[in-house]
Amino acid sequence: MGWRGRGKSKKKPEVPKERINRQIRAQRVRLIGENGDQVGIVSLAEALVHAEKAGLDLVEVSPNANPPVCKILDFGQYHYQKTKSLRESRKNQHVVQTKEVKFGPNTEEHDYNFKKDHAIKFLSQHDKVKLTVRFRGRQLAHKEIGVELLERLLHELADLIVVDVKPRNEGRTVFTIISPRKDIDKILETWVDPTEREEEE
Repeated sequence: MGWRGRGKSKKKPEVPKERINRQIRAQRVRLIGENGDQVGIVSLAEALVHAEKAGLDLVEVSPNANPPVCKILDFGQYHYQKTKSLRESRKNQHVVQTKEVKFGPNTEEHDYNFKKDHAIKFLSQHDKVKLTVRFRGRQLAHKEIGVELLERLLHELADLIVVDVKPRNEGRTVFTIISPRKDIDKILETWVDPTEREEEE
C-alpha cells in the first residue's frame, strides 16, 4: 500500500472566452475561413453569413488587431481544445516553492511523525522542503541532537528525496534542504515508511 496524503484541491483553469457571432462589436473584420483560408476584410454581416452557411461559429480570435481577426470554426470544440492546452501548460509550469517544517530538539514521537507527514505532503506537491531544528537557551549546547534528528529524517525519506543542503548550523538552528525525486509521484504509489516496515518485521 502506498503513502496516502490529502489530495490537493484542483481548480479548473479559467479560459477567457472570445466574443462569438453577434457578440462581436466590430463593423468590419479580417475573416479566416473554416479551412484556414484568408477571405479578407469584410463587413461583420457578411462574415456572419459565411459562418452560417458553413454551419459553424464566427469567433473573434484577435480582438486587438485592426480590424479584429475572426475565424469560422466550431466554438465548442475550439474552447475545449484551448482549455485542455491551458491545463497541460499549467502542469508543466509548476512554480517550485521551499516550504519549511520546524522541529524542536526534544520533539515527541507523535509530533515528529505528524511533521514528517507534512514534509512528505510538500514533497508530493513537487516543492522543496527546509527541515529546521530550533534551539533555545541551554539547548544550544547540544546541537548534535538536532543533527541526529535531521539525519534520521533524511534516512527515513531517502527513497523520496535528493539532499540539496546537508545538515548545517545557522545561528540558533540546524537545518537541511531537500527536493523531491523527479519520479516521486510514481514512488509514492507503492512507498511504505521504513519505520512501518520495521514494525512489520
